[in-house]
Amino acid sequence: MVWSARCINSAALAAAFLFFSVGAIGVPVRDASAQSKVVTVEAVTVKPAPLVESVSSVGNLVADERVTIRPEVDGRIIEIGFEEGQPVTKGQKLFQLDAAVYQAQFDEAEARLELNQRTYERVKALNKKGHSSAEVLDKAFSDMRMAKASVELNKAWLEKMEIVAPFSGTTGLRHVSLGAFVEAKTDLVTLVDLKSLKVEFRLPERFYRVVQMGALVRTEPDALPGEVFEGKIYVIAPAIDINGRSLAVKAKIDNASGRLRPGMFVRVKLLVDQRKNALVIPESAIVQRGDGQFVYCVRDGKAELVKVSLGLRQTSRIEVVEGISEGDVVVTAGQIKLRPGVQVKVADYTAAKAKD
Repeated sequence: MVWSARCINSAALAAAFLFFSVGAIGVPVRDASAQSKVVTVEAVTVKPAPLVESVSSVGNLVADERVTIRPEVDGRIIEIGFEEGQPVTKGQKLFQLDAAVYQAQFDEAEARLELNQRTYERVKALNKKGHSSAEVLDKAFSDMRMAKASVELNKAWLEKMEIVAPFSGTTGLRHVSLGAFVEAKTDLVTLVDLKSLKVEFRLPERFYRVVQMGALVRTEPDALPGEVFEGKIYVIAPAIDINGRSLAVKAKIDNASGRLRPGMFVRVKLLVDQRKNALVIPESAIVQRGDGQFVYCVRDGKAELVKVSLGLRQTSRIEVVEGISEGDVVVTAGQIKLRPGVQVKVADYTAAKAKD
């Protein structure tokens, strides 16, 4: 019995030792299993790619030169020198008003000037011989100058009876007919220069620092689907509109083809910046935290949290200017399950790599 008790005690001690040994080993084994748990994520390999940042807006096409032709004086139209909707050249006669009265006044003024000039020459000759006073000479000279001024005045009124095109362009619809009596400032016809158009649009004030003179813009008229017309910025408003917090911008568009018309609604895309070899990743890879932006990189099969500095954005892509390098594998989905140091498996990595 004594031997049996000793055997039982030895067995009990051995069992206890085994229990504690298994327990001591079991806990770390369980924790190690938890730590070695592999998290499956989606990722891409960072590669250089061209990146263009643009700003979209809407605007209207406006004629570079546009004017409504109006007479400066009253008169009756006796001649019309153009066809509606047809091009005209600078200086071409558009309308001729009856100028009979102004012509007569001009002829009278010229005759009076001729007489005053002869009178002045005679008085001047007499004055040299001492047969005329200086006062009489001054009076003759003054009369001659007044006659010249009268000629110039009547000439100016006479010229206003002929209405010419101030620049080359295309005429619009005529509002008057031959023989009509028109008053000053009556609308006669519209003249538009269609060769060069302007697009007027607005941008949010946050783009003030990136908008530059000469920057390229691309316009797409709704009336001409699929057609793109390029232009360059030539005017940037010096002040921000306080009502809409926007910046007014104008760009010139070449319309040599004649496809565009003033008043068209266009969609404008302004090129702000571009990179030829930017390190671009999907925007979904960015992890926002209070102390900045981060990404998870897969390095040696483990997740590593890396702080990054961002650059240009384009739709769902974003440029990383600091923090990662070409060839890094960046997690794009599944970050919520990650912690630094966790074992990572990239789902369908071969397909993802081929896709990139």
